[in-house]
Amino acid sequence: MSRIGKKPIPLPQMVKVQIGDELEVTGPKGKLRVPIPGGISLRQSNGQLEVLRESDEHAALHGLTRALAANAVQGVSAGFTRELDIVGIGYRADVKGKVATFTLGYSHPIEVLLPEGVELKIDKQTHLVLSGYDKQLLGQVAANIRALRPPDPYKNKGVRYTGETLRKKVGKTGAGGK
Repeated sequence: MSRIGKKPIPLPQMVKVQIGDELEVTGPKGKLRVPIPGGISLRQSNGQLEVLRESDEHAALHGLTRALAANAVQGVSAGFTRELDIVGIGYRADVKGKVATFTLGYSHPIEVLLPEGVELKIDKQTHLVLSGYDKQLLGQVAANIRALRPPDPYKNKGVRYTGETLRKKVGKTGAGGK
């Protein structure tokens, strides 16, 4: 049995679940849909959601469906956050409405349009806090922002996740060879 797949998902009071061709999860933060693959079924009982499979052929999808459903339930009830840090002299970010503007050492500022369901808060112009209810979308937006100026292994400058450890590389030494 899949260890993850057989764990029941606790449903908070404010979360409503509708099971059909796909799982529809509605909560105070928003509404998400999770596809249900063939051979996998869902059952709601005693304030919990259980994911069941027909046979061992569907073992991989069992754990995947349970994880996606659990992320949807957590997202619409509590939400998710992703934190990024901008490191470098003159590097900073601003946000106005749904448009984030980054100054990252290029000749021009970079503007990023934030999708619906993702919010950005900026502390001290260099610490970004992304929040939203869709874990996949939030992670993708964070990865896109990080990709604007990935961390440099030589100078440690760039956009990185908070707590991300970087391997610092040693640069060239000035002894000219023949």
